[in-house]
Amino acid sequence: MSIVRLAARPLLATSFIATGFDRLRHADETAASLRPLVQQTESVLPAAGALVGQEKTIARVIGAAQVGAGVLLGMGRFSRLAAALLAGTTAVNTLVEYRTADSATPEARRVRRNRLLKNLSLIGAVMLASVDTAGRPGLVWRAEHLAADARRNVRSIGKGARRNAESMGKDARKQLKKAERAVREATSDVVGS
Repeated sequence: MSIVRLAARPLLATSFIATGFDRLRHADETAASLRPLVQQTESVLPAAGALVGQEKTIARVIGAAQVGAGVLLGMGRFSRLAAALLAGTTAVNTLVEYRTADSATPEARRVRRNRLLKNLSLIGAVMLASVDTAGRPGLVWRAEHLAADARRNVRSIGKGARRNAESMGKDARKQLKKAERAVREATSDVVGS
């Protein structure tokens, strides 16, 4: 692991861990800010109706997910999965914070905009972390190269089998010609005597 990754992952994770703990400690406040979003989701997706009234549970799940994924990202364990989870939870947090932020005064709008930009930057950072393979090839790359190697091996085996078949055919023709000569010689000796 490079020095940059060694320092960057824990630094990036600290914000998510702190936010997650804050969400867990203040689940009631988070639930109140989630309520309009959950109700709007239910109006768009009727199947999400089961979420209505479960805002406090959703807030706790988001907080726990941020703490857990932040710890994993900071430790460098399952960092791609953790980063993808953090991107999703941060997107929900960003939407909720933006919708519930005060926008009555120019100063409040500036604060709201700055928080939005900070959250979008964090989403971008964890999206980059979610595709970072730490210098090791990812599963998709490995699968593609494994398939290419298998195709090359099959072609090589096919060419080898074709060469062997051609060689065996040549040997068989030579043996057949020798057998024909031997038969002609034997018949000429019998007929000629």
